[in-house]
Amino acid sequence: MEKRILVVEDQSDIAELIAMHLRDLALQVDCVHDGAAGYEAASSGRYDLVVLDVMLPSRDGLDIVRALRMNRVATPVLMLTARSTELDRVLGLELGADDYLTKPFSIPELQARVKAMLRRLEMHTPTAQPTTEGGAEQIDFDELQIDCASREVRLAGRPVALTAKEFDLLVHFARNPGRAFTRLQLLDAVWGTTFEGYEHTVNTHINRLRGKIEADPARPRYVLTVRGVGYRFANRS
Repeated sequence: MEKRILVVEDQSDIAELIAMHLRDLALQVDCVHDGAAGYEAASSGRYDLVVLDVMLPSRDGLDIVRALRMNRVATPVLMLTARSTELDRVLGLELGADDYLTKPFSIPELQARVKAMLRRLEMHTPTAQPTTEGGAEQIDFDELQIDCASREVRLAGRPVALTAKEFDLLVHFARNPGRAFTRLQLLDAVWGTTFEGYEHTVNTHINRLRGKIEADPARPRYVLTVRGVGYRFANRS
């Protein structure tokens, strides 16, 4: 099935340029040019990925991604920003963006990022690894239950709202309990890149994930730090 991409960019010439080159990848692309319309379209569930500019009229991109995640819309978001400071980039990731590009960016890089995000989305869409007859994969770990078919997580019976990348990261850990991963290995497995400049993306998502599944994020029970290496998931008891 052809993937659908939403481009939210107020400069119509830039939006159409992005759309043209994404259509070269055999993707279906829609464009909207203000924040209010962008949020309505992004929250509709019709799109596989959102390319979202930060600076928008009526509602900025950071507010949009915050609202999407608060309302449990897990559609992957690639943010476009003219702000080049690390603080601005980290803020977007903290609010729930999955990746970002700083303007000006090259078209090959844009295409590569979009392809990688869609590839990872397909890879982490479960293909029913059965654990019970007729059932799809479910990972149970103490009070944590991960349903890979519905992409839902529960902690002590209560639903936990995760973004697409937070869920993918958790599943990757939970499928490999006790194994230590470097940040670059996690980038490759979950984000589809091994560019060292994005290692902080891993740290940001780990912190957000811990804030949602750990009773005390400062003393984690599930996602553990391996000093000098990276992170690992707790061993099964």
